[in-house]
Formats: sequence, C-alpha cells, structure tokens
Amino acid sequence: MQPIGKYIMLLGLGIALVGGIIWLLGPRLDWFGRLPGDVRVNRPGFKVFAPFTTMLLLSILISLVLWVIRRFFG
Repeated sequence: MQPIGKYIMLLGLGIALVGGIIWLLGPRLDWFGRLPGDVRVNRPGFKVFAPFTTMLLLSILISLVLWVIRRFFG
C-alpha cells in the first residue's frame, strides 16, 4: 500500500500546484480558451464551445511534462 499512498500524495500536490498557479496567474490567463482554432458559436438558444487549439496545446504541454518526469525520475 505504500506506493499507492505515495502516488496519491504526489497527485494531491500536483493538483494543489496547478490550483495555485491558476489562482495567482488567473487574470493573465484570459487568452486560454480564446486561441485561433477554438470554435465558439453563440446563437439564441444555442451555444457551442469547442476549444480544439487550446486542448491540443494543453495535451502537448502535459505530454512534455510527463516525458521529463519519466526521463529524470523514472
């Protein structure tokens, strides 16, 4: 059970770190979700938001971070 506890603690610290970054940098991240390629349709009674570019960028960033973690700590 010790490895599971270690992973849960690391996950909690990671979530707290991301929350702190969003809290501190929130006003500076207003471009997030408004990148070219993010689809936004607003019509009366109908709204669609598909952040394609934002999610692609986020996926690349998370993949890079996980690669670095595996490379140096795995």
